[in-house]
Amino acid sequence: MRNLLITGGAGFIGSNFVHYMSKARPSWRLVVLDKLTYAGNLENLKALEGGKNYRFVKGDINDPTLLDELFTGEKIDTVVNFAAESHVDRSILGPKTFIETNINGTFTLLEAARKHWLNGADAGGKRFLHVSTDEVYGSLGETGLFTETTPYSPNSPYAASKAASDHLVRAYHHTYGLPAVTTNCSNNYGPFQFPEKLIPLMIINALKGKALPVYGDGKNVRDWLYVEDHCRAIDLVLDKGRPGETYNVGGRNEWKNIDIVRLVCEIIDEKVASDGALREAYPFKGKRSELISFVKDRPGHDRRYAIDCTKIERELDWKQLDMFPSGIRKTIDWYIKNRAWWEGIMSGEYLKYYGLQYDERIAGGKK
Repeated sequence: MRNLLITGGAGFIGSNFVHYMSKARPSWRLVVLDKLTYAGNLENLKALEGGKNYRFVKGDINDPTLLDELFTGEKIDTVVNFAAESHVDRSILGPKTFIETNINGTFTLLEAARKHWLNGADAGGKRFLHVSTDEVYGSLGETGLFTETTPYSPNSPYAASKAASDHLVRAYHHTYGLPAVTTNCSNNYGPFQFPEKLIPLMIINALKGKALPVYGDGKNVRDWLYVEDHCRAIDLVLDKGRPGETYNVGGRNEWKNIDIVRLVCEIIDEKVASDGALREAYPFKGKRSELISFVKDRPGHDRRYAIDCTKIERELDWKQLDMFPSGIRKTIDWYIKNRAWWEGIMSGEYLKYYGLQYDERIAGGKK
């Protein structure tokens, strides 16, 4: 049994991980800490409310007093840090928040773990897992893969902030002996992803018959990882990963952005054509691929990411179970079944509360 603090646990990957761990590790105490910014949503965790081994705390990882209370009161012996500002476009428009959360917040969390685990106590069995991204490595050409030894070369404020936090985690292990490990993952997709990201945005806009804005020529390549496969990887790293190590988690699923958008259109057209209720709910006539439009590319848009996940496969016996053609169908089905979830997020009241404009500025490339 562990007392696990999951920061950023109301966000996309974090909430999927909380659900996964509640089933995979039912005896573990799960303490979820989330600031509930625009991307954190308590609806993501509603099914877990009232569970005897589950607690949600609204708060900021930059709050050392709160962290002290949680580490002491909950006897925290394990941390998984998902808390981060994560959207590249938003980092270009306003990098300050990314520095505050991704760098300063990780530092404050590391300090709390160091204080409570290494202050004359035995750190054996404890674990600090920092969840990061392949974007810290920069951009690849047409060939090659990112490995755990690839030099960092971040090209956006978001990637730079995550690179800095990765270095802090490494330094705390080597300087203080903190039992820390880092995972760098490729692009995730699946349930509960905030609708500004490529795949949910394309699914929702295609369903509603709205424009499908694609940056540049649409030929930017990403390696796509189904979120539950990522959750299993994190669980394995918690259990068997070696402190001080980095593990890359990828899907071996390289897709051009434009090909993803076309596949989403094809699948939705197929589903709507075969289901009268869907045709009534989403009455668009014609092929949804006709909605695709190309917009001005964003600054510093990396051309290709692809991860070599040989290390975690070899050392921890991990492998992805959902390749992209199956994972994307599961994801589309989830968004169709959970219309109330994404409509709530896209409502005027939600956006007004967080001071946001939605897809025209963020997804459409307009300022």
